[in-house]
Amino acid sequence: MIKVLATLYPWESPRLYASDFDLKKGDLVVVAAEHANEIGVVEIANIESKEEPQDKILRIATERDRSVYVDHSGQRKELTKACKEEIKKTGLEMKVIDSMVSMDGKQIVFAFTADGRIDFRDLVKNLSTKFKKSIRMQQVGSRDEAKRLGGYGICGREICCIRFGGNMQSITTDMARAQQIANRGSDRISGLCGRLMCCLAYEAEQYREMLKGMPELHSTIKTSEGKGTVIEINAPLQEVKVKLENGKYITVKKEDIK
Repeated sequence: MIKVLATLYPWESPRLYASDFDLKKGDLVVVAAEHANEIGVVEIANIESKEEPQDKILRIATERDRSVYVDHSGQRKELTKACKEEIKKTGLEMKVIDSMVSMDGKQIVFAFTADGRIDFRDLVKNLSTKFKKSIRMQQVGSRDEAKRLGGYGICGREICCIRFGGNMQSITTDMARAQQIANRGSDRISGLCGRLMCCLAYEAEQYREMLKGMPELHSTIKTSEGKGTVIEINAPLQEVKVKLENGKYITVKKEDIK
């Protein structure tokens, strides 16, 4: 048995499955989803992971399964447009970003973003009447929307949520503080999704280690030239910039701090 990463919905991160089949990237497979069997796309065919899969791939998609998948995928644009029109009529503060018809054709899932909780009962009723299918609304985050749309970050590379895939860890302002960049302002440390950039997590732990034993910013320390206030910390070089009581600025190595 091997472990496989497969994507069920375009706006979601790949999920880990157990498989008894010889698969490759791009293969269509049938898996047991929350509400019914669904068709997924293999992202990584044989992945090494300490995590144990909760679900199993049932079978490789048949010719009929593939035909259904192509047909349902072709309806996404039209369905999403129709949902946007209904949202406009109801005046709800939400933004639908994608849709997908279930494998059995009985349900449509609409993915949307919103700042808070939305009472979409009337919207669901209208859509159900319009399409004669069961309707499920799935609220997703702004990072999921960015993942679906794609793009490039200020580094010039493809955004992390697409480039690395999987479930990205939570990004916190503490990570920005550890790297002394929190004071740059939210605009400069936010990604295309409007949230803190995922890359803030990559070196946060290393910075925390380098900052051990270093004085805090704005603290008073003793140097060989007298007392002063720490106005800047350079963790990689293990040194601080200090403003002495006489107004002079000096740079002091960590080991020279008294």
